[in-house]
Amino acid sequence: SIEGRVAVEFFDIEDQNKKYAFKCHRSTGNDGFEIIHPVNAVSFHPTHGTFATGGSDGMVSIWDPFNKKRICQLHRFPTSISSLSFSSDGSMLAIASSYQYEENEKEVPGDTIYVRYMNESETKQRPC
Repeated sequence: SIEGRVAVEFFDIEDQNKKYAFKCHRSTGNDGFEIIHPVNAVSFHPTHGTFATGGSDGMVSIWDPFNKKRICQLHRFPTSISSLSFSSDGSMLAIASSYQYEENEKEVPGDTIYVRYMNESETKQRPC
């Protein structure tokens, strides 16, 4: 969402009591106030049930929705993350970095697509 939050919901009516939302893609500004960055992209891992989020902060995080924890956070990309997609076997993550004019017009690097090889420790849920 533009509020820097992700909601985890379920299709099965019997699982509705398990839904939740959490804050993500936030940072602290120089003045000490919290900066909330929109979540622009979500991609689900095809086999592990985990998912990646990409935000206007240029960060990509991998989440375990079952244990409600972040598994890992990738390095900061030069501009906002506009799109994410795991490969069909989950071994790679395509990351589109593109300025979204969050801070008006300014000089930024061009739009870029990165492909990152992912290992299981970055994408597989961990036992509690």
